[in-house]
This record gives sequence, structure tokens and C-alpha cells, in this order.
Amino acid sequence: MNKRILLSTGALLAAAALALTGCSSERGGDAGGSGGSDAGATSTGFEEGATIGVALPDKTSENWVLAGKLFTDGLEDAGYKADVQYAPASNTVAEQQNQIQAMVTGGAKVIVIGAKDGKQLATQVQAAKDAGATVIAYDRLIENTDALDYYVAFDNFKVGQLQGQALLDGLEERTDHDAPYNVELFSGSTDDANSAVFFNGAMDVLQPKIDDGTLVVGSGQTDIQQTATAGWKAENAQSRMDTILTSAYSDTDLDGVLSPNDTLARAVLTSVEQAGKPLPVVTGQDSEVESVRSIMEGKQYSTINKDTALLVEQTIKMIGQLQQGEEVDVNDTDQYDNGSKVVPAYLLDPVIVTQENAADSYQNVPNLLEIVEEYK
Repeated sequence: MNKRILLSTGALLAAAALALTGCSSERGGDAGGSGGSDAGATSTGFEEGATIGVALPDKTSENWVLAGKLFTDGLEDAGYKADVQYAPASNTVAEQQNQIQAMVTGGAKVIVIGAKDGKQLATQVQAAKDAGATVIAYDRLIENTDALDYYVAFDNFKVGQLQGQALLDGLEERTDHDAPYNVELFSGSTDDANSAVFFNGAMDVLQPKIDDGTLVVGSGQTDIQQTATAGWKAENAQSRMDTILTSAYSDTDLDGVLSPNDTLARAVLTSVEQAGKPLPVVTGQDSEVESVRSIMEGKQYSTINKDTALLVEQTIKMIGQLQQGEEVDVNDTDQYDNGSKVVPAYLLDPVIVTQENAADSYQNVPNLLEIVEEYK
């Protein structure tokens, strides 16, 4: 569905060799991209060596840390002045709002935003547009503004679908009894627009199995508000899992858990281990080092490979097209409605990873391949 391009700079190649693969949009329509390679709007171009702002949410996950390094190296290698900022994890979205406003004031020609809260940045995006800057939402869609120019991400609805199917596959593979299977559902933070997309993609696969009795949610918590994990924090997921185990699984086992990312997956597994119960099939996302190790040890069942280097590379390619006054590559122009407009998007394909295909999946990620090979 999506075009692939080779890493174009030495800095990105070097960073990709060490890459820990990354995460964590309101979405309408059906699953998948538009299937074509539509052209975005043509920019008027801007001078070489211009400042490019990159506002990232925090450093609480491996993929955000990696993205910051890749943007810094890749933009500077391409001849731009890189202004890469993180909003502190302990702070509110106000810090990121201030950082974006400073980028606008400083004359950034393009501002790339990995939103801390995509619902609270419309004012800053409008200010950027009024100042003549182009705004690209990176990984997380920015909502309720028609001033947003582009969105670049992995296909997050497909991520959810892959997670849902992996849960079903894992239950059939690892559970020592036939259906029905006892499962629980977790989703991400409600201030991250991607959380609903992941969850809706998974439920596209799982809801029919809940309806026909193949899956039984012991807690009865199937609504996204019930399943949400504030701040994507491991301690919140573990606390909720502790409560569910006590209330719904005192005399029965839990067979599987839909987890939207690796951090929460490990928190769920910790809760189950501490309760002295057999480990359930647990999904994840981001290919974090400890979760890849957990998968190879037979604990966590699956993760998602979303290569951060490819996502940053595509973003820098789009910046280059803007600088040259060329049409900007997009491959989805009808599915990502942010509440004010349908945002032209470039989507990359995610890959599900289990023990079975881990070696193939991480051929270009040496540190993760090394972990996989330890268990051969």
C-alpha cells in the first residue's frame, strides 16, 4: 500500500542501524490507506539552511528518544537548522504549546509536531500557519484545526487490527482449552488521538468474537473510557489489572489481554505474575528492548514493528519537497478527519512480530536482532 524509500543520509543510516523501533488520530472510513500515491499541495519553497522546528511530547518511551536523535542528525545532515524540543513528561501540554509558539516566533519554516495532547494545539498550529510555516503532525494527529497541513504516521488502524488478530492467534496457539476464552481489554491515554484508532482497529477484529461468545470479557469493561490508561503510564495499567484480577478472576484464569503497547504489556504481565496466575497471551507495540526479550522468553506474545527511522526519513523527505517548492507526497487523502478537515497523510505499514518471525522482522535492527539470536 505504501511506498518505501531508502535512507537518504549518512546520519539516518547510522541511527537506523542502532534503531529501537517505535509508537503511540481520529480516523474515519475503512481500514488501510487510499491505495494510491496522491500528491499533496505544492509549496512556494523556502531558503536553504532554514530552521525546522520539531516538537516532541516527552522521553517516556524509546521511540520518542530515538525520533529526537534521528530528527536532529537527519535535518542537520540535510542542511537545515534543527530545533528539536521535548515537553517534560511531568509537565502539562502548556510547555509544548510554549515551545511551538517559540518556534513560530523564531521563524521556523516547517514545524513537525508529535503532539502531547492533539486536542489542545489548534491555537499554536493556526499561529504557525499565519506566520507562513507549514505544520506536519508526526505520529499523532492534531485535532480541530484546518491549519494543519500534513500527517505522517504508520497506519494506526491497521496496528489495532494486527493486535486484535495476534490476540486471537495467540489464544489458539497457547491456551490449553477451546473457546470461550477469558480476555481483558486495555487502551491508551485519552489525550492521545491514536489511542482510539488502535482500540477501534483491534475491536474491528475482536468485537465479532465477543458477540458470538468466543471471547468473554470477565470484567465487563469493553468501552474505551473503561479501558483507557491515563498518560500511557505502566503503574496505571498495573493497578487496573490488579483490581480486575481480584474482582473477576479469583477462581478462574485469564487467557488473554489486548495491550496497545509494550510498556503496558509488561505492566499487565507483572500484575499477573505477582498474583501467582498463569501468564495470559498479551499483545504490544513499539518493539521495545525489554518486550522483545520478553517475547523471546515466551512471556509477551507479540509486538508491532514500526521503524522510527523510516517515519523520520519520510518526514524529512516531505520537508525537502516543501523547501524545493515541489508537490508533497501523500498516499491517503480521505480517511484522517481531524474534526475540521481531512488531513492529507502519508502512512507507512506496521508489521506484527512474534517469536516466529522476530529474526526476519529485525534484520535491519542490529540490537534487537542480537536479542533474538540469543534465544536460538
